[in-house]
Formats: sequence, C-alpha cells, structure tokens
Amino acid sequence: MKYIILVPDGMADYPIEELGGKTPLEASHKTNMDFIAQNGQVGVVKTIPENIAPGSDVANLSILGYDPKLYYTGRGPLEAANLSIDLKDNEIAFRCNLITVEEDKLFDYSAGHISTKEAQVLIKFLDEKLGNEVIRFYSGVSYRHLMVMKTDNDDILKIKCLPPHDIKGWSIQENLPQGKDSEILIDLMQKSRELLAQHEINHVRIDLKENPANMIWLWGQGRRPNLPKFRDMFQVEGAVISAVDLIKGLGKTIGLEVINVPGVTAYYDTNYKGKAEYALKALKTNDFVFVHVEATDEAGHNGDLRMKITCIERFDSLVVGTILKHMKRYKNFRIMILPDHATPLSLRTHTSDPVNFCLFGKGISPSGLNFSDRVNPENNFKFNSGHELMEYFMKA
Repeated sequence: MKYIILVPDGMADYPIEELGGKTPLEASHKTNMDFIAQNGQVGVVKTIPENIAPGSDVANLSILGYDPKLYYTGRGPLEAANLSIDLKDNEIAFRCNLITVEEDKLFDYSAGHISTKEAQVLIKFLDEKLGNEVIRFYSGVSYRHLMVMKTDNDDILKIKCLPPHDIKGWSIQENLPQGKDSEILIDLMQKSRELLAQHEINHVRIDLKENPANMIWLWGQGRRPNLPKFRDMFQVEGAVISAVDLIKGLGKTIGLEVINVPGVTAYYDTNYKGKAEYALKALKTNDFVFVHVEATDEAGHNGDLRMKITCIERFDSLVVGTILKHMKRYKNFRIMILPDHATPLSLRTHTSDPVNFCLFGKGISPSGLNFSDRVNPENNFKFNSGHELMEYFMKA
C-alpha cells in the first residue's frame, strides 16, 4: 500500500462577500480535489488542540500522528533539525525572522520575502557582531532563520514571544517579548536594528524600493523534542517534501527521508509540479510521502485574495493533478488532502478552526461531495483530536 498526504498550508478560509459568500477554495477551479472528495470520503479534523497557539508546527505535528500536547516543545528546535543543528540539553532554539520596521510599526514580517542569498549575508553579519559562546545565528530560507542560545534557564522558555505575522502593522514597543529575562531578547532585537540599518544590502534594497531587512524578530523558542520514529508508529518508511525548514526538520526528527526539490521557494512561484514528480519518485522506495506547499499560507498572511485563489488552483492542477493521474493506475494506494490550519484573508493570521479533509483510494467509499471549507451538518465524520486522523488513514 502506498500513502500520500498533500498539505496546502493555510488554505482554509472564511466566506468572502466579494466571492458571493464563497471561500477562496470554493471559488477556485479545483477539479482534481473535487474528484478526490466526490469519489472518496470527506470529514472534519481539529488539528490545533485547545490552549495551544495555532501554528504550522502544531498542526503538522497533529497531521503526522503526534499529539502536540505530549510532544510539542516549540517551533525553533524543529527548524534546527533541518539545519543539522544538534541541539544540546542546555540549548534553546528560536525562530529568527528578518523583518521590516518603519518607525514603531512592524511593516513586513518577511522583509519583502528577501532572497536567501541576501539573507545569508545578513545573518552571517549578525553572527559576527552579536554572536558569542552563548548566542549563535544560523541562516535558513528567505526570511526564516534561527538563533540558538546556551542556557539552563527555563524561564527563557516561558517568555511570551508573538509571531511577527500576527502583528503586522502593529507597534513594535507594545509587542516585544514579555516575561522574566525577556530583556535578553529585546536587547538582541534592538541591537540588530542598529546594525542592519547600516548594512549595504539594505541600502541597495531601499534604493530599489524593496523592503529592507532592518531588524530581527525572535519567537517560537524551545528545547530539543523527543519524538518516536514514524516507522515505529505506523510500520512504513516515508519521505517528506517541503520548501520550509520547519516541515523538513519535523520530518527529519521523526525519521522521514527529506527530499529537496529544485526550484522550490516557499512562495507563490514555487515548483509545484516538481514536488509532485519527486513525490512519485519517492514512492518507488518509500510507502509514505508527505507533501507540503507553503504558497497558500503566504497569500493568506498577505491578505491577497487573487493569489490565494491562484495558488489553490496551481496546487490542484500541478500537485494533485500530477499525482492523481499517476496513482489512478494502481489499486493499493490512498491519498489524503487537507490544509494544516486556516489562514483567513480577513485576519491574515492562523486560527484554530477545524479544517476539512478528503480521503481517496483503497477501501474508501464515495461521498459525492465537492471539497469545501463548509462543515456539513449531515457529515458526522469528525476527529476532535487531530493526531487520530493519521491512524485512521493508515490503518482503517
């Protein structure tokens, strides 16, 4: 049996008046997802447990079959795993965004989706200026990077650090880290602003009318998690495909093969079809593949209706369509599609709302329903604990 999970990050949304009360998913041309829903099973799953902040880290942990209430220790350590940073017991990893600030406002959580090449130069510069035997900076992809701190002080883990995509347009001073010893983080962030303002790369970006990467934002801290291997839980070997360190690091942590696809960007212009083609290749040596696409989430954070619909349609045509065309030749397979969480255009941030999923393949009976964000009151197929869905998908 071959298993494929396709995750369009943040695709779920709310009805929009401009679309006649439809959601972006419902307004999209999505023949392949509708085929899977109509000829398979649809349901609802809550991927974000109560009292845990909604994020892709928590949601994808749930989708992969791990209870976040037992295993989640923070976003930073999962991203560190993909960068081959071997966190010690006395180290805490922070997600470190390059952001754009204007006066006291967080103007852009991604510094204009700065290129990885430019970002690497800036992160190396900060490591030279602010790094020491306690603090180190590591470059990732585009605006997404890491800071690792050596400390046995668990109060650092309790500092309230807000995700920058949640406070776009808000006051910097009013939303800085809060809690005991938070001044350590605030000092680093403020010093980064002074240093980055002087860097030649930002002078060039300003001249080109691009958003400068003129500050760092620290959040998502945690220590190294202890996760059982996926093969031990579900008795299959698997692989993961994504453009972002978070998903690849999560995959690496649970023993999935991380497959790097040329041309992936974690943005609107990512190599959609390449992800599908590499997933099909991976199934020759693995029984399970997890494919994650970030573009739909970025459109949600940017409040860009046109691009959210465009990214949904690209996902449907180039990812789902490519895989479906190949897999329909076989009998022993299952496909599951679901967003990890909602990123509504009206809010530009993640929510804890349940999301819809659809299953297709061996042993799955037809529903006759299109794929939608609506919760069908007649459909009682619901998982209140997201991690239980994987067990059903793999074994039911």
